[in-house]
Amino acid sequence: MSISTHKIGSQGLTASVQGLGTMGMTAMYGTRDDAGSVETVHRAIELGVTMFDTADMYGPFTGEELLGRAVAPYRDRVVLATKFGGLTLDDSGKVVGGPNGRPDYVRRAVEGSLRRLGTDRIDLYYQHRVDPDVPVAETFGALGELVAEGKVRHLGISEASAGTIRAAHAAAPLSAVQTEYSLFTRTVEANGVLDTVRELGIGFVAYAPLGRGFLTGRLRSLDELPENDWRRTAPRFSGENFAHNLALADRVRVIAEKFGITPGQLALAWVLAQGVTAIPGTKRRGYLEENVAAAALTLDADTLSTLGEVIGADEVTGARYYSDGMRAIQE
Repeated sequence: MSISTHKIGSQGLTASVQGLGTMGMTAMYGTRDDAGSVETVHRAIELGVTMFDTADMYGPFTGEELLGRAVAPYRDRVVLATKFGGLTLDDSGKVVGGPNGRPDYVRRAVEGSLRRLGTDRIDLYYQHRVDPDVPVAETFGALGELVAEGKVRHLGISEASAGTIRAAHAAAPLSAVQTEYSLFTRTVEANGVLDTVRELGIGFVAYAPLGRGFLTGRLRSLDELPENDWRRTAPRFSGENFAHNLALADRVRVIAEKFGITPGQLALAWVLAQGVTAIPGTKRRGYLEENVAAAALTLDADTLSTLGEVIGADEVTGARYYSDGMRAIQE
C-alpha cells in the first residue's frame, strides 16, 4: 500500500494526491492522544503521504507544535501546510479578534508558525479566512514578500469566493485553494470556485472529504462522540438534521457494500476522481491506512455518475458551521 503524487497548481508544488489533515489531533474532535497521533504521522510518511495540513488556530498553537515534532526527522520528505488569519491570536494563543489579513499581522503570524513547526520555511501557507476589512491584494502583497524572502514556498487561500481567488492570485500567484468538498458539500461546483481554479492553474485541496464522519459509515449516534467533540452541537449533527443526514450517508454505504469497500473509501475515491487533493483527518493509524487505500481505487464512469447523483445538492440539512463560522466563509 502506497500513494502517488501529483502537481498541485502550476507554481511547482508537488505532493501526494491524498494528504493528512491534523486538526483533530489537538483540537475540536475529543481527547488528545499525542503519542498515537505522532505514530499516525510517521505511518503516513511510510505510506508515501507527503502533504500534512495544520493551522495556527488549531489548539491554538498545539496543532503546529505537535506536527512540527512529528515530522522533524523527515522534514525534507514532507510538504508542511499551515494557515493564518482565521482568528486574530495574541502571542499566548488567546483569541483577540476575528479574521485578520493585515500585512503586519501576516508577518507576525508566519514567524510564530515557523517557530512552532521547528522549520525555516513553510511549504504551503494559506490565508485561513478572508478578512473583510483588508483588501486581499494587500494581504497577498505581504505574502508575496515572504515568498521572495524564502520563509514561504507556496501560497494558498481557504474558503474564498471566485472573485477573491482571482484578486489574490493577481497579487501573488496561488498554488492552492482549500475549501470543504465532499459528496455532502459541493458548493464549489456551483459557485464558480472549481471552474476558477482550473482556469487559473491553481490546485484545489478538499478538506472534510468524509463529511466530518458522516460518510465513513461508522457514526450512528451522537453518543459515540466524545463529550468535548464540537460536532455534538454542530448544525448538521443537531436534532432532526442528524438522522436525516445519516440516512443520506447510508445511500453511499449501500453502493460501497456492492464493491466490498468501506463507505469512506468510496467517498474519498469520488473526491480524488475530481482531480483534486484530499486531506481527510484522523489521529488513528487504522483509519489512516483505510483512507490511503482509497487512493488506489479507480471508479468507472457509471459509478462516478451514480455517486454524483445519490445525494442531491440541497438534500443535506444544517449549515456547515455555527452562524459566526458561516459569516467567515465566502460561499
